[in-house]
Amino acid sequence: MNKQPDSGGNLPDPTEWAKTWSEIAEQSQKLVSDFLAKQGAEPPSLPATPDPMNIGNAFMEMTSRMLANPTKLVEAQVELWRAYMELWTTSAQRFLGHQAPSVANPDKSDKRFKDAAWNESYLFDYIKQSYLLTARWLQRTVNNVDGLDAKTQKKVDFYTRQFVDAMAPSNFVMTNPEVLRATIDSNGENLIKGLQNLLEDMERGKGKLNIKMVDAKAFDVGGNVATAPGQVIYQNDLMQLIQYNPTTEQVYKRPLYIVPPWINKFYILDLKPENSFIRWMVDHGYTVFVVSWNQPDERHVDKTFESYMREGILDGLDAVKQATGEEEVTAIGYCIGGTLMASTLAWMAAKGIDRIKAVTFFAAQVEFSEAGELSVFIDEEQIKYFEELMAEKGYLEGTEMAATFNMLRANDLIWSFVVNNYLLGKEPFPFDLLYWNADATRMPAKMHSFYLRNMYQRNLLAQPGGLELAGEKIDLRKIKIPVYLQASREDHIAPFRSVYKATQLYSGPVRFMLAGSGHIAGVINPPRAKKYQHWVNDIKTNPPSVEEWMQGATEHPGSWWEDWDKWLSKKSGAKVKARVPGDGKLKPIEPAPGSYVKKRIID
Repeated sequence: MNKQPDSGGNLPDPTEWAKTWSEIAEQSQKLVSDFLAKQGAEPPSLPATPDPMNIGNAFMEMTSRMLANPTKLVEAQVELWRAYMELWTTSAQRFLGHQAPSVANPDKSDKRFKDAAWNESYLFDYIKQSYLLTARWLQRTVNNVDGLDAKTQKKVDFYTRQFVDAMAPSNFVMTNPEVLRATIDSNGENLIKGLQNLLEDMERGKGKLNIKMVDAKAFDVGGNVATAPGQVIYQNDLMQLIQYNPTTEQVYKRPLYIVPPWINKFYILDLKPENSFIRWMVDHGYTVFVVSWNQPDERHVDKTFESYMREGILDGLDAVKQATGEEEVTAIGYCIGGTLMASTLAWMAAKGIDRIKAVTFFAAQVEFSEAGELSVFIDEEQIKYFEELMAEKGYLEGTEMAATFNMLRANDLIWSFVVNNYLLGKEPFPFDLLYWNADATRMPAKMHSFYLRNMYQRNLLAQPGGLELAGEKIDLRKIKIPVYLQASREDHIAPFRSVYKATQLYSGPVRFMLAGSGHIAGVINPPRAKKYQHWVNDIKTNPPSVEEWMQGATEHPGSWWEDWDKWLSKKSGAKVKARVPGDGKLKPIEPAPGSYVKKRIID
């Protein structure tokens, strides 16, 4: 029996193959029966709304528009037919032993077709190219439908991509050469183990599939991640404030106050010593304070966006003063923490409070008219759906939010794990970034609805006086302090075009910097790694569009951290004696990273 689906496309002996599948079916039936017995055989609950994401209406609208122009539809079908004729011709040549050029090639970054058999076997090469042709044709066709409004077009495009990603031949046993080999070589043990993994994920998700991306036991917050030495020197119901131990004899006079997102945990800034942004800043002479948000539960049902401003940024700012005696600081806001920071700075400006002397924004949006693919989830029907989910407990489960973000990179964060865990029957690789990504956090209901409706749906933060917080109308134009605005070229969560729009809102000097890579790697890119690149433009006044800005930008290899350090150091004051946590009026509560960050909602 030839076990290799090699260049000739040979398959195993049918008798042995049938026996293998019979054994797989028998063991699978037992596993599923045991699982159902353990769960009480209760079927999973269905959502009250049959189409909570409002996908059906979008595709009905697309279909009606498409059928209204039958000529264009026929032209599209002819285009696909011609492409298949070319594929059949080249595949026949390969079958006869001749060389033939490929009709459709995967992108270099596409990891689904990395196995050699996708190229060496004419059978699998045909399957691959057939899929790529059809997938690309389907997406082009739905993208070229006339008459759709922009919101419906974006939703149709997004969910069409979800469909074609799900239907990739790499996701199925018989059309994935690597899985097929593993099944033959192990006599189906990979599929049995994969089913066990699937059922364990269902059990861990309490009836919902919660794909295991990493072995949680391989990491320990405070043990081998989030290890920078420091102390929690303040806490309230919403956050802990960490002050990190100095590593230099002198530090800049103005402390650096970091407000990370509460959608994820702060230790993305301190995964391990060699890529820790926190350690790097401490080593460069900054007194670093970081907010560590609490894990919301039933006690936090009344927490609002304003609560995060008051109990987060403002209380933390007062704590920094008590700890160091310094009235003035520099600050960082990351992602939604940056949206909150901008809102707070506008509120402070309206109150005449001038304590933050320079601010940096990492991947932070304040103008949401081009907010990227996340806007697919922000129509009225979907917000109501999320509000229904939050109504019972008063918060949105972190797994719901994580699932949304994972869909933005479905091949990397969903289907690659389906293949690895369920088809190959392997355990996921112990990767610290994925551990952090899976360490989900909840969203208080009132805060989350406010954020979705007023930022994404109505774009009120960008409108002068559009929002009111703590009795003050919010106007971003009142922010006149120096701003360093970081964006990443491949960011799917905070697209750089959206981030750039802030340059037209703040009244003070804004240095915009565009980094290579995405939402995480574009930020966490230490100089020693010598990875990616960044673009800067020393123009004094930023033009209206990022495309104009790029025309005058200069590309530099590697990390942007040193460029930012040069900018921030000039705004951080003179050097003073290093400050040790506990030297001021606030005494240490517990060692960093503190207890709030260790609260996990799923293992």
